[in-house]
Amino acid sequence: MRMHVGFGAIISALLLTSTASAQTPLKQTISKTYTAPRTSFGQPSLEGVWNQNFLMVMEASPHTPMLTVPESEVKTVTDLYVKNMAAMADSILDPEVLELAHSTDGLPIVRGERRTRNVVLPADGRLPYTRDARKRSSRRGPAFDLDNHEERPNWERCITSLGLPPVTGIGTTSVNPRHIIQTPNQIVLHTEYGDEARIIPFSTTHLPPELHSPLGDSIARWEGETLVIETIGLPERDRVRAFSNLIVPGDSKVIEWFTRVSENELLYQYTVEDPKTYSAPWRAEYSLYKTEQRMFEHACHEGNYSLPHILQAQRLADKKTSKTSP
Repeated sequence: MRMHVGFGAIISALLLTSTASAQTPLKQTISKTYTAPRTSFGQPSLEGVWNQNFLMVMEASPHTPMLTVPESEVKTVTDLYVKNMAAMADSILDPEVLELAHSTDGLPIVRGERRTRNVVLPADGRLPYTRDARKRSSRRGPAFDLDNHEERPNWERCITSLGLPPVTGIGTTSVNPRHIIQTPNQIVLHTEYGDEARIIPFSTTHLPPELHSPLGDSIARWEGETLVIETIGLPERDRVRAFSNLIVPGDSKVIEWFTRVSENELLYQYTVEDPKTYSAPWRAEYSLYKTEQRMFEHACHEGNYSLPHILQAQRLADKKTSKTSP
């Protein structure tokens, strides 16, 4: 599937104007109504393949300022999202994305609730972007320079994909399976789309910058029943994420929380800490569900045709513009 970061403009064009507040630390709160089974070495077990097939929208929209909707309204809201996407996506989005959106199970289910968005903090459902960051996230058209190949994102070269933290996406089972493997000293997060494996040590110290991978440098710890993963050193050229309007600068810190809230449900929460981009703390969340689905090999475009074609198309556009200019 060919991805286009211009999709972020589609989602952000549906949104309200954000508000700002002071930067303060986030605190994790999970209702203790379930205790996960343990691994042979005593950790809460998150092992297995987890997936979801929902249409995920990052922020609140004018049509859906509420976080949850009753089941009777799910189809109406889902159809509205897809309709708005289709109306705005003709020139900048792979049509396959819209077909995938039609094949989802509708709005996400999180702890029994149908959710209209991923952002749960602030309560208004809006990412607390600074003014400049909101402008960058909302701009229409390509989010990256079309003149310089060195400024194009890593995913065009199949270097990074949907395993890059935090994991966002449009939804659908075809791109989201995640296989979690635990050992006493490490945890592995394997994402099928992109065939990326984050091998994360339990540690309090990050590696030096020279040893950071294209997926950043992650360290893990347990906070009760919750696995917490902290990542720094993410690639600056992947600062704008495909299929969301999320900005993750290279010098930011990503915090992810994984909490098993039932036998079949794994709550995934995340935030990005960067005071130059976000004026207040925030958190997004969605749930993954246990599945017997197998993980399959993912093949990217090894020929790397996209990058030269993107640059060639821009050169042709430049030539056309120069001919019509007075």
